[in-house]
Amino acid sequence: MTSTSSTTAPSASAPDDRLDLVVLDMAGTTVADGGLVEEAFSAAAQRLGVQPGTTEHAAQLDYVRATMGESKISVFRHLFGDEEKARQANRAFEEAYGALVHGGRISALPGARDAIERLTAEGRTVVLTTGFARTTQDAILAALGWQDLVPLTLCPADAGGRGRPYPDMVLAAFLRTGVVDDVRRIVVAGDTSYDMLSGVRSGAGIVAGVLTGAHDKDQLARNGATHVLSSVAELPDLIARAEA
Repeated sequence: MTSTSSTTAPSASAPDDRLDLVVLDMAGTTVADGGLVEEAFSAAAQRLGVQPGTTEHAAQLDYVRATMGESKISVFRHLFGDEEKARQANRAFEEAYGALVHGGRISALPGARDAIERLTAEGRTVVLTTGFARTTQDAILAALGWQDLVPLTLCPADAGGRGRPYPDMVLAAFLRTGVVDDVRRIVVAGDTSYDMLSGVRSGAGIVAGVLTGAHDKDQLARNGATHVLSSVAELPDLIARAEA
């Protein structure tokens, strides 16, 4: 599935304060990947000569865990300090992650699809975002059968190249869909501190952290979560309460 733009206009009868744009992270928020990021990172690092079990590998893995949600190429630029090495590592990572996805190592989190379908039925526009490259995002969507679930999916390259914690993907969703006229009518949900920072910096009215992924309640709250939920399945009810 490629990045697409929606021309759907807000309903003329919709209240001005409806939260009609919902921007959801994928891995850890709507998608369970069972630690595949760490496996794929180890494969990529080993290709660049960093062996599992070494002090260097442990330090790099700690950094990967701390920056879950960030664009992966940005992570590799920090770790290897050289653009060519970073690109080589990123290619290796995407290849390894894609192989794991194709091997059936990924699934939707419980209640995620139902939540997305309920939000859509309520007249809201849902956008799925990721820190992965487009090829990996498409592989995940295909593995789940989600190619047509939402009208727009975004990766960092679709928003000018900057991933989280920058607000670019959220703002790209705002601009491309055109379904709300105020960033405060956006809802952002994710499982990492970087998701929270991205939502806060975009001006979203709700920035919801979920506890199904990388970071805990304190980390999410410390980085700007307006709400912390057990899972994305609780998001439709949260939005309904906020509008009531």
